[in-house]
Amino acid sequence: MNDARMPALFVGHGSPMNAIEDNAVTRGWRDVAARLPRPKAILCVSAHWESRGVFVCVAQKPKTIHDFYGFPQALFDVTYPAPGNPALTRRVAEVVKGVPVHATDEWGLDHGAWSVLRVMYPAADIPTVQLSIDTSQPGAFHYALGRELGVLRDEGVLILGSGNIVHNLRLLNFRDPTPPDWVTRIDAASRARIERHEHADLIDWRALDPQISLAVPTPEHYLPLLYVLGTHRADDDVQLFNPELFSTLSMTSVQVG
Repeated sequence: MNDARMPALFVGHGSPMNAIEDNAVTRGWRDVAARLPRPKAILCVSAHWESRGVFVCVAQKPKTIHDFYGFPQALFDVTYPAPGNPALTRRVAEVVKGVPVHATDEWGLDHGAWSVLRVMYPAADIPTVQLSIDTSQPGAFHYALGRELGVLRDEGVLILGSGNIVHNLRLLNFRDPTPPDWVTRIDAASRARIERHEHADLIDWRALDPQISLAVPTPEHYLPLLYVLGTHRADDDVQLFNPELFSTLSMTSVQVG
C-alpha cells in the first residue's frame, strides 16, 4: 500500500452498549485505531442515516444522536463532541461525480458513528463528517460511490463504514447467542469473497446464499461494507478482524489498505 494513503475500515458495530463496555469487539476497535496513521479527518457511512438522495452533514459541531431506546441512562448520557469539517463536506461534493451530494446541518453523529469512534478515538478531537445512505439504490450504486470517495484516502481521510454483514434483530436470541448455521455460513462466504476481492458477488449479495434474506432482511447495515470495498485499489492489502458472531449478528470487520 502507498504509505501516504489512509486505510478504509468497515466495522461491525452491533449493540450501542459497545460504546461503554470493554469486550473483545471494542478491544479490536482500539487495536486497529492504535496501528493506523492518525487521520486528518473521518468520513463515516453509518447504517443509521438512511435517506432518499445522498446527503452530507455540514454541521460545525455535529450533535450526538441517541437513536435508540430501552438502554441504560449511562448510554444516553454519552456525548461525542468531535468537530465537523465543512472543507471535507465540500470536498465530498467535488469528488462525487455520479450523483448530487446535498449538504445539510440537520443531522450529526448517530450511534453507528459515535459508538465506534468513542472507543477508537476517545478524545473526540478528529474532525468527523457523516454521509447518508440512499437505501432505495442497488448495491452497485453504493460501491461506485465508494470508488469515487476513495480518493479522499490520499488526503488523510479515514473512510469508516459502520454496519453489520449479518444483522437480524428480529431473530436475535440473547439467552443463547450461538449463531444459527445460516449466520456462520453467510458470514464465512462473505469473508472468503472479501479476502479474494470478489466484489461482484458482494455487490449482488441477494444471490450469495438461499437464506440471505435472513442475514440481510433490510439493506442499511450491509451497504456500508460496499462503500469500503469500493475504495479498494490493486496494491491494497485486506485484513479481517473481530470475527465474533452473536446469535444473528456478525461483528466481522474489514481493513482495506
